[in-house]
Amino acid sequence: DLTQNALQELSQIDNPDELEQWRVRILGRRGELTGILRGLAQLDLEERRQVGALGNQAKAALEEGLEKRGRDISEARLAQVADLERIDVTLPGRPVATGRLHPTTQVLREITDAFVAMGFSIVEGPEVEWDHYNFEMLNIPQGHPARDMWNTLEGQRPMLLRTHTSPMQARVMESVQPPVRVIVPGKCYRYEATDATHEWHFYQVEGLAVDEGITFADLKGTLYEFARRLFGTERKVRFRCDYFPFVEPGVDMSIDCFSCEGNDSSCRICRGSGWIEIMGAGMVHPRVLAGVGYDPEKYTGFAFGLGPERIAMLKYGIDDIRHFYSNDLRFLRQF
Repeated sequence: DLTQNALQELSQIDNPDELEQWRVRILGRRGELTGILRGLAQLDLEERRQVGALGNQAKAALEEGLEKRGRDISEARLAQVADLERIDVTLPGRPVATGRLHPTTQVLREITDAFVAMGFSIVEGPEVEWDHYNFEMLNIPQGHPARDMWNTLEGQRPMLLRTHTSPMQARVMESVQPPVRVIVPGKCYRYEATDATHEWHFYQVEGLAVDEGITFADLKGTLYEFARRLFGTERKVRFRCDYFPFVEPGVDMSIDCFSCEGNDSSCRICRGSGWIEIMGAGMVHPRVLAGVGYDPEKYTGFAFGLGPERIAMLKYGIDDIRHFYSNDLRFLRQF
């Protein structure tokens, strides 16, 4: 009776605490089975043999049942935990606090995303560049006064730290035939005194499109769409004549001031003009096209260049370009 009742009770137990209580009550030093076995001394020899044998069988059955029930409970709990903590590999990963993107990187991604959405591809080039590509292939030969616009760190040497990403115009056109639609993000270096608006190293994004029938209207439409994507759909755009040796005609592009809208003569962003210059651009000079083997009578194109740090300064109201490379966490944590 003890064995049968104990095993039936054992089958109903479903947690480790109750299982331990059952073991102590049935098989412990003061348990029910132990109490019966201790009474063997009061029996005669023949009864002692019979009851002792039955007691050993009962103990073996109960211990076996205890072990099996313990395994079942353990496996059930593991299955429950596994079900509750199961990882769904189709879910997106949880964000981990491992830092944040630099504001220049954030703006670079916005710029590249805008142009990629318009069909441009991203290419990169060497930061250490030949004078041949940095100047001569861009219609800036030795002795040309336009070289003064890009003061180099190395002086008159055949190889230098590039002063702009424009050399990739020539490198790309040398390697592929039209149509060409690329943007070139990368770092540039110039021998300049630093101040609130100038740094000796900075990022630049160069753009180039070459094909049959490209006109100035295509340039204006592309850059207008870029300004709307980056600064908002209400932005107005202005183009004015400007000079760059590798484009003809050349222009600077401005957007209307989103701070004062031209109504504040003391505005620090537009300085009271109502307009903010954001890039230079123009139609690719025929000499540049001819220099890479393109027929300037057949192909036309436009190019543009802008500085991500300048764009970030406009978007976020940053008043000093030197903050970008000062490694001041108080500045960087704002973005």
